[in-house]
This record gives sequence, C-alpha cells and structure tokens, in this order.
Amino acid sequence: MAKTDEVSIVEELSKAEEGNATVGSQRSQEDPTWCSSTAVNLTQKIIAEVIGTYFVVFAGCGSVAVNKIYGSVTFPGVCITWGLIVMVMVYSVGHISGAHFNPAVTITFAIFRRFPLQQVPLYLAAQLLGSVLSSGTLRLLLDSSTPHFFGTMPVDSNLQSLVLEIIITFLLMFVISGVATDSRAIGELAGIAVGATILLNVLIAGPISGASMNPARSIGPAIVMNQYKGLWIYIVGPIVGAIAGGFVYNLIRFTEKPLREIARSGSFLKSLSKNRI
Repeated sequence: MAKTDEVSIVEELSKAEEGNATVGSQRSQEDPTWCSSTAVNLTQKIIAEVIGTYFVVFAGCGSVAVNKIYGSVTFPGVCITWGLIVMVMVYSVGHISGAHFNPAVTITFAIFRRFPLQQVPLYLAAQLLGSVLSSGTLRLLLDSSTPHFFGTMPVDSNLQSLVLEIIITFLLMFVISGVATDSRAIGELAGIAVGATILLNVLIAGPISGASMNPARSIGPAIVMNQYKGLWIYIVGPIVGAIAGGFVYNLIRFTEKPLREIARSGSFLKSLSKNRI
C-alpha cells in the first residue's frame, strides 16, 4: 500500500471519529435521558453495594438464624461464615464499588477525603436497602420468630456492648485503612485481611454484643422483625470506632511511597513466586 493511501485512510478515520463525537455531544444536549459514562459508573457502584450488602447479611445473619433454629452451624461456624462472605464479596465487587457494605466505613472514607462526599447518601441508601431486602428474604425463608432473632442486641449492659463495638470496629477500620488506602500494602490480600479481621471480631465479641461493626447489618433485621432494643448502640458504636480507627492509621501513615517502587516489582506476590522458582 502506498504512503499517500495510508495517510488518506488515517484522515478519513479521524474525521469519522470527530463526527461520532459531535453526534454524541449533540445527543447528550438534546436528549436529557442520554446517560454519561459517569452516571452509568455511579449506578453500577450503587447496584454493586446493594448486591454486596445483601449477600453479606444473607450469609452472615442466615448462619445465625440457622444455628438458632437447627443448631447445625455452631458458633465457630457463624464466625467463619461472616469472615468468608465478606472476603468473597470484597473480591467480587471491590473493583466496582470499593466493597464498603458498611455505612461506618463509607462515612469514615468521606471524612478523610478518600470517598466523594456527594456519593455518601447514595451508598448509605444502597447498604440499608441491601440489608432490609436480605433480612426480609431470611424472614420469609426461615422460621425467624422473636426467639430466633438474627439481629444484634446487647446481652448485658448497653455500655459494655457500646465499648466493645467501638473497639472491634476500630480494629476493622484500622485494617481496612491499611490494606485499602495505603499504596504500600499488598493489595492482593485485602479481602483476606478484612475477612480474617471480621472473623476474629465475631469470635471475641459475638456472644456479648453480636459483633455488628456495621449499622446496616443491625438496622435491616431490626426493621424487618420490629426489634429495636439497643439499636442505637450499633449505630453510634461502629461509626465512632470506624472514625477513630481511620484517624489513628492516618497518624502513622508517614509516607506515600509505594512498596512496589521500593522493591522495583510489579507485584509483591509475583516477586515471591519468582524467588521461589
């Protein structure tokens, strides 16, 4: 093919692209229903948060209800279920929405300018919707009467449960801040780290406070089953604990230089595998 022919083809393609861009811009001005890519991306994020929160509550609270009804899951099984479902959903939709599934996490990210403030109400609504829908599903599928309540209520004093919720949510947000917001962390292990933290927290605080760490996780079952005893604890405690955990991690974040630049490797895990070979 001659050089002049190649130039003419390139010119024709560039003109066609410019024409398509002009048509697209004119359509967006003339048709208000024409969605921009930003709107579509935000919609995808909201849907991902609804689905993620739905299955986190479905599996976690479902294991609680099944264990109370049939006694087949056992308490260690409930702890493992909570950790596994969070880990699975983080890896499933974390690259779409950030995998918050928790109003306390969303609020904390927004406070420390790691999440757009204007998107906070949409995320909170999506998380609450996912929790309510999931709780309603469990209510329909299982014999979830009041003795089989799969929400969270303080076993002893309100103060004990409040302090415990603050502490365990502090730990959760501290870990999330480390693996999700620090570029020096090993990002491939974020889901495992967060899931393991939730497993440990439920193992410790589950018998006392229910180990909510998540206002949506407690609000959904409370609304569906009309049980509001001590609900404020699971709203105030996780939010205070998450903000404190994010604040403390920011105090020890002394550099923004990624570990990958220091190690001069595309991936820490890949470098480990190469060394082993």
